[in-house]
Amino acid sequence: MQRLIVTVGLGMLVACQPLTSERSTLARVTVYWRSEGSGEHASSNGVRLREAHCAVDPKKIPYGSKVIFRDATCLAVDTGPDVVNRKAARLSRRNASERNAIVIDRFFDTKQKALAWAKTHPHFMTVRILTPGSKGVGTTNPNSSPRNIASNAATSWAGRAE
Repeated sequence: MQRLIVTVGLGMLVACQPLTSERSTLARVTVYWRSEGSGEHASSNGVRLREAHCAVDPKKIPYGSKVIFRDATCLAVDTGPDVVNRKAARLSRRNASERNAIVIDRFFDTKQKALAWAKTHPHFMTVRILTPGSKGVGTTNPNSSPRNIASNAATSWAGRAE
């Protein structure tokens, strides 16, 4: 009976993890910039990219989530095949936790800024993720597209509007 209670308790703990609105996780952080396959200005879903944006696997980090790095907060608005298949993490070959880390691709306006940031920051870091259900993230309309979430969040972030 005790085993059953422990098993059910652990199952509920694991099942409730994706429902939380704030979590920390290990991520392999890569960088990309405007002319590197980003369609000059648009992300994979049509959002105009800017430096406070990043690409994520939308199955693991929903669009409209805030990804908090040590030096900045980015909005998850883009994705890509190398982010989804976690190529950069899988190829690291260091240890199991790094190989299993999620990949976040941080956007920069220029190649120079992107490479400078990558050179001064570790490839793996713990990031905080605030999903749209968190206070101050996303919109109140559940039928919003990622484009609407990005534009609404961009204007509400401390007055930062393009």
